[in-house]
Amino acid sequence: YDNIRRFLQFQLTVNVVALFICTVGAITGFGTPLKPIQLLWVNLIMDTFGALALATEPPTPDLLQRQPYGRNDQLVNAHMWRNILI
Repeated sequence: YDNIRRFLQFQLTVNVVALFICTVGAITGFGTPLKPIQLLWVNLIMDTFGALALATEPPTPDLLQRQPYGRNDQLVNAHMWRNILI
């Protein structure tokens, strides 16, 4: 669950930045700095490296000692949104 959250935060950060760059380029009239095929490549590369980095992370000793997450806990919480947007 923690690795899924980290991967989501990483991916959302990359995609928000790409969206921001394309929006600013379109608004200013310079055109989009990244073409659609370039965005697909960036997304593919970031997916691969993000998945590898998080999949190979070793477990912590206190992982089994903590309380489980609640049934209604959000997958992307307010703290993560703050990290993504700032």
